[in-house]
Amino acid sequence: MRSLFTPKMPILIDSHEDLAYNILTFGRDYRRSAAETRRLEVGQRVLEATGNALLGWPEYQRGQVALVCGTIFVGPRRYLKHDWETQAYDDYASARRLMRAQVDVYRRLAEESPDMFTLVRTRSELDAVLTPWDAAPANPPQVTHPTGLVILMESAEGLAEPEEVEEWWELGVRIIGPVWGGSRWCGGTVEPGPFRPEGFRLLDVMADLGFTLDISHMSDESAVQALEYYRGRVIASHANIRALIPGDHSPRQLTEAALRRLIERDGVMGFIPFNRFLKADFVNSDPRETVTLDHYLKHIDTLCQMAGSARHAAIGTDFDGGFGWPWVPLELDTIADLQQIAPRLQSWGYSDADVAAILGGNWRRLLEETLPR
Repeated sequence: MRSLFTPKMPILIDSHEDLAYNILTFGRDYRRSAAETRRLEVGQRVLEATGNALLGWPEYQRGQVALVCGTIFVGPRRYLKHDWETQAYDDYASARRLMRAQVDVYRRLAEESPDMFTLVRTRSELDAVLTPWDAAPANPPQVTHPTGLVILMESAEGLAEPEEVEEWWELGVRIIGPVWGGSRWCGGTVEPGPFRPEGFRLLDVMADLGFTLDISHMSDESAVQALEYYRGRVIASHANIRALIPGDHSPRQLTEAALRRLIERDGVMGFIPFNRFLKADFVNSDPRETVTLDHYLKHIDTLCQMAGSARHAAIGTDFDGGFGWPWVPLELDTIADLQQIAPRLQSWGYSDADVAAILGGNWRRLLEETLPR
């Protein structure tokens, strides 16, 4: 395979990958290449569920993916109804057990393969991970570096009480999105509505402990309420701009009101290169040429134009999170191909510094400002 390496490739940070979910549900091993995973999965049901793998450690190296936010994701069984779902819970006890198992997945990756993955819970651990990438870009097989893992809880619906988040802080979680489908905390993608009193209490406890709040999956009303109320830092780890997707009225994508408030709060937003989140009428049988990287970059560019700078736009792929190849823009085969964003943005008039900020610098700055010492 042709190497993507160039000394000028910027560091890439991806704010949303469901690694533990895929490892436990489908037995994927992200130490392997995406190509090897695809070969092993030929004819298996995983391809119907989530498509071909887009992620693998060799691709992280070729694409200069220095750090990813690995999620903890478990869902209430009323939403997850397929017989292959292993990460669906029935009650708080089963949710806690499944969530702890996903934390253990990240710990094992770091303990068993320290040359490939490193847990990042503090500023000093972040510096230790990124310093080698700064000194010498990965150029496999001659030069490789461990990829950092920051743990993000995608939905706190499985917690029995707001105060339980302290336990997850101690386990290494640093970012929390309170909702997925919808719960007593607040409205979500499936169940609309505002924040509930318990949800505001959850936000208070999170802020006291130092968590970053992820508004992804919140309902329109809840997202704006959270941006107004939360005392800590705010992000959208994986979402797109609803106004750019004609026909899409789902709260899964952010409204202009939420975007403007996120900018005012100095937040960062990771954009998703998933065809159905770029073209509302896309179906998996459509020709791949119908969605390209330009559709994706339009979302990034629109936020930058709204903000007047590149300070708030970033990458949040959600790769392998219910979709894979070929349901991504035409130019993409794996995560390594996201480096094609750099010359494209430069051709749109973005400076080298702007491109570096979007691919990784904005997430890096936020983590430097929010992780404990």
